Amino acid sequence: MQNKGAIQLIAVLFTLVSIYQLSFTWVSSSVKSDAVEYAAGNRMKEVQYLDSISGQTVYNFLWLQKFNFKEVQEKELNLGLDLRGGMNVMLEVSIADLIRALSDYNDDPAFLQAINLAKERKKDSQEDFLTLFGEAFEETTPDGKLASFFQTLDLKDRINYNSTNDDVLKVLKEESESAIANSFNVIRNRIDRFGVTQPNIQRLENSGRILVELPGIKDPERVRKLLQGTANLQFWETYDNQEVISYLQQANDGLKNILDFKTEAQDSTLVLDSASQTQSLLENIDEAKDSLNQVKPETRDEFNQQNPLFAILYPNVTQQGQAIEGAAVGTSHWKDTAIVMEYLNKSQIRQLFPRNLRFMWEYKAVDAEGAGIYHRLVAIKASGREGKPALDGDVVTNARADFGNNQAFAEVSMTMNSLGAKTWARITKDNIGKQVAIVLDGFVYSYPVVQNEIKGGSSSITGNFTIAEANDLANVLKSGKLPAPARIIEEEIVGPSLGQEAIDKGLSSFAFAFIIVLIYMLFYYNKSGIAANLALLVNLLFIIGILASLGAVLTLPGIAGIVLTIGMSVDANVLIFERIREELYGGKGLKLAVKDGYSNAYSAIIDANVTTLMTGIILYVFGTGPIKGFATTLVIGILSSLFTAIFITRIIFEAWLAKKQEISFSTKFTEGAFKNLNIDFLSKRKLFYIISSTIILLGVVSLIFKGLNLGVDFKGGRTYVVRFENEVVVNDVAKALAVTLDGAPEVKVYGENNQVKITTDYLIDEDGEDVDQRVESALFLGLKPILGENVTEDVFLSDYRMSSQKVGPTIADDIKVQAIEAIIIALIFMFFYILIRFKNWQYGLGAVAALAHDVLIVMGLFSILYGFMPFSLEIDQAFIAAILTVVGYSVNDTVIVFDRIREYITLHPKRERYGLYNEALNSTLSRTFNTSITTLVVLLVIFIFGGEVIRGFVFAMLVGITVGTYSSLFIATPLVFDTVKDPKVEDKTKGTKTQTPVKA
Repeated sequence: MQNKGAIQLIAVLFTLVSIYQLSFTWVSSSVKSDAVEYAAGNRMKEVQYLDSISGQTVYNFLWLQKFNFKEVQEKELNLGLDLRGGMNVMLEVSIADLIRALSDYNDDPAFLQAINLAKERKKDSQEDFLTLFGEAFEETTPDGKLASFFQTLDLKDRINYNSTNDDVLKVLKEESESAIANSFNVIRNRIDRFGVTQPNIQRLENSGRILVELPGIKDPERVRKLLQGTANLQFWETYDNQEVISYLQQANDGLKNILDFKTEAQDSTLVLDSASQTQSLLENIDEAKDSLNQVKPETRDEFNQQNPLFAILYPNVTQQGQAIEGAAVGTSHWKDTAIVMEYLNKSQIRQLFPRNLRFMWEYKAVDAEGAGIYHRLVAIKASGREGKPALDGDVVTNARADFGNNQAFAEVSMTMNSLGAKTWARITKDNIGKQVAIVLDGFVYSYPVVQNEIKGGSSSITGNFTIAEANDLANVLKSGKLPAPARIIEEEIVGPSLGQEAIDKGLSSFAFAFIIVLIYMLFYYNKSGIAANLALLVNLLFIIGILASLGAVLTLPGIAGIVLTIGMSVDANVLIFERIREELYGGKGLKLAVKDGYSNAYSAIIDANVTTLMTGIILYVFGTGPIKGFATTLVIGILSSLFTAIFITRIIFEAWLAKKQEISFSTKFTEGAFKNLNIDFLSKRKLFYIISSTIILLGVVSLIFKGLNLGVDFKGGRTYVVRFENEVVVNDVAKALAVTLDGAPEVKVYGENNQVKITTDYLIDEDGEDVDQRVESALFLGLKPILGENVTEDVFLSDYRMSSQKVGPTIADDIKVQAIEAIIIALIFMFFYILIRFKNWQYGLGAVAALAHDVLIVMGLFSILYGFMPFSLEIDQAFIAAILTVVGYSVNDTVIVFDRIREYITLHPKRERYGLYNEALNSTLSRTFNTSITTLVVLLVIFIFGGEVIRGFVFAMLVGITVGTYSSLFIATPLVFDTVKDPKVEDKTKGTKTQTPVKA
């Protein structure tokens, strides 16, 4: 073997680097085990222990370099969220909001109509938002000029009245690119300050989207607020309630005349049915004395009809109807807040108010002890003709969490620059004895009474914050303001217990399957099986070591990818060993047989692995999250498998040969296996065409009339995996949720009978910051009768909700398009690769036809079987990954046969092709059987023991690899035979003969 020394050096270096990288994982695991032992089941003590040693040295590598625990964690093997729990979020920068901001919030009807039309079209389009906005504007205002909306102070040097619409869109495109880049930097800064270990933050190019993966997150709502807040800080003067109450009365009276009023309050009778409930509500709203307390139940409906505003906005008045001093003017149930703002913003109502009067909700909600969650409405006074705040937050130079005079709650202290300090002094001087509202992202965080003029630019935000909330708020302010809102369009949460179960089941099933492969190789190939097994172990070390060194993420599908690459590694060894056996049967000596066996197997090994490598690259390009992790593992595994199968086993064999040791390639049970086979595959090809066509036809009919069980990846929506203490009936769960989720969701058993998967599209089209929290609250309220009275919402979200996923309609459409593109591109790449390698289009056609055959059968079976199988057959991104993996594996099988056909035609150019094709199929049958049986056994073990999360994915691969093996034998090669067929050539099914050579 040439360059043997260099190869040995590379192998040793790779081994040492892999061991070094994995040593951090071992040290980290050891420290965490110590923390668990110390905490004795107390999770808080465990976290405190790990935090306390984060800066301490825990690893002294060969006494050369020291690493503290934080550094060790950063270098350990990065497990995906499905293996250790956490949160995966896809953010999209709102270009619609950016356009409005760049226009200084122009309220021209034609301008707003174009934005709204573009929003609707974006749901079903792959075009970027600016293109859709330009088209919508041209359509709604054919002769309109976009420049008229963007001649603002910020854009005056780039847009003038003579600028064309294309010129304006070009400037907006540049601004949007800058906004996305800035948003990425701001979000990265926020995450860095948040203190998560091994976060993954990626900007997805050409999409305006940002992927954030945060392992180990325990409080998803806190993360949502951190990521979605724009940090738009403002200081506003306020109106007093006594000044505003008369305007609200006029608005209440005016609404009677313009509404065909229907009671839209959130079950007002429930809130006010009893004096005790009403009193509880009033006591929790800082002693506000609601005059509705005097309303009798029998007159309540009449009152609501006569007072449409006050039915859902409880005015801040005494029982005698006198307005209470302060900027808070009323209180509403959280579900009614949107309706209140809709009422107050009606054009007929707005004209009743002073021009500079604005209304904003207080950020902190009030829990009225069983009566619901309520928010106060604050009256804001705008400054100047443009209605802007008295001071913008851009003047803030620093912010920190602190404890003020009230040591019970944290606050955020801020300092301003000189210009801000001067303006702040004037504002406070002019408002002594009045309240000034501190507003962040459109919500009032605090509105303290100004006691005296504040000089020096110091101020604070109070609001009964916990220390975590105060730290997050200070983090957001210090990181900077987002140039445009970033909305969560896709989200996945995996609870830590489900992650641990995935580790336990995934790794145990993988270990069991791996041992089976090792035993099988020993059984079938005897001593040469030892060399193959050593190569497999080295291959596994290399794969995990490279993953750790690259900082790549190991996911549950990634473990399946490792399994598949082990199958590919076995395949390469089988190809080599079968070639060596053939050389030995031909009478060659052991040393020469080994040399020629390797040489003759290279072509087939490279062709087979390149096609699978192409599949991995396509998956990496088009996939996200776990699918990208699967693709990464697959690509690394293929390259590592090639190295270990070709070079490591060769080094072992040459070492044995140098010592004159005997090497056996079979046992007494396998010595004659698949020897002297003469199966006439081609004679039955028409029968197999009929069988395949029938199965495909049944599948297509099912796809047309029954369809597929599309997951939220492809249709949008939310899914929640909920585990109960006892077994539940899915119909009971669906009925309980129908009330709170505005319709019965889809509920299925997920694994054991005490665990269900709930799918709903409730509020999926809304994009407010509190929407996810509202859906979780509605889910909890619906399930509370089943969970029991002792389970609170926080306990439910942490202990009973095992995982959740959210996919917005826009991202769902993108995923569908990407999935179709990925499959089509994979098929095209396979066709051209085989065309180039075999210099004959019929080979490419046969391979692609077989691949299309495999894909159609798998999809057809998923359509036919869903609803009948005891596990999920949901079509999601993992299914697409399985399909593409099957494509790679199937073409691998097919190429092996094609390679043998090409070899036989070169060796025997004058032999009739019918017998030659059959001989090629028979000669590769041993390899086909061994590779398929080892891969299928491994997948079957993972299917049975790997857990519910991965079961549908593995089932698709099981079906696909079975069908792929069948198609490589009975579809691909017969199709090549039929398409290049010359009528002069012998066809035993028709009995004609000729000896005319045919090129193929």
